[in-house]
Amino acid sequence: MERVRRLLASAEPVTWVFYGDSITHGALHTEGWRDYVEIFAERVRFELGLTRQTIINSAISGDNTRGLLAGFDWRVAQFHPQVVPVMIGMNDCSSANDITPAEFAANLRLLADRIAATGGLMLLQTSSPILPGQAPDRSPHFGEYMDIVRQVASELELPLVDHTRHWEEHSDKLFFWMSDAFHPNAAGHRVLAQQLCRCLGIYDSTSPCGRLFIP
Repeated sequence: MERVRRLLASAEPVTWVFYGDSITHGALHTEGWRDYVEIFAERVRFELGLTRQTIINSAISGDNTRGLLAGFDWRVAQFHPQVVPVMIGMNDCSSANDITPAEFAANLRLLADRIAATGGLMLLQTSSPILPGQAPDRSPHFGEYMDIVRQVASELELPLVDHTRHWEEHSDKLFFWMSDAFHPNAAGHRVLAQQLCRCLGIYDSTSPCGRLFIP
C-alpha cells in the first residue's frame, strides 16, 4: 500500500483507472448520487488539491475477469495508468458464468501482469458483500472468490483494500447500505469511498467527503 501512498504524495502527474463490474460502474443503484469513484476523485482532486491526478472509471456493469482481460487494451492500457484499482468477483462467482475458482485466480494473475507491463500497479479490492439468504447463484461461492482476491494480493505482494471484511464487521448496517442483494446504494458507495481513503491514508472525518451521511 505504501507504493500507492507515495503516488498520492507525488508532485508528478498520476493516472488512476478504476476497473471492475457494476459495483464500480456505480450506475442505477446510486439513483443519481455519486458513486465511490466519484467521491474518491472529489477527495483527491479537490479536497487534497491534487489536480494533476487523473481518475478514470472504465468499469462495466455485468463484467467479470474474462471481460476485464478482453477489454484491457481499450479500457486500461491506452491511458498508461500508474494505479489500477480492481474490484471484481461478484459475477465470476455466479454459477451462471462457469468461471471456476482456478480460472478466477489465473485471470487475476494475468491481469496483474498486463497492468505491470504498462508500468502500472494493480490495487486489488474485495467487493461489498451479498445480503444474507439472497442471490443463490452467487452467495454459496462468494466467500471463496473473495479469499482468492486476498490470496493473489498476498502472493503477488499487491496492495489490497478488503471492503468485504469491513462490511462484515458492520453486518447490522448492511440493509441500510444496499440497494438490492449485492449492489450498494448511495450510502454504500460512501462507505466504499471512505474505506478506500482510510486504507490510503487520506481519510479526514472533518472534510466534506468524510462527513457524508452514512446510516
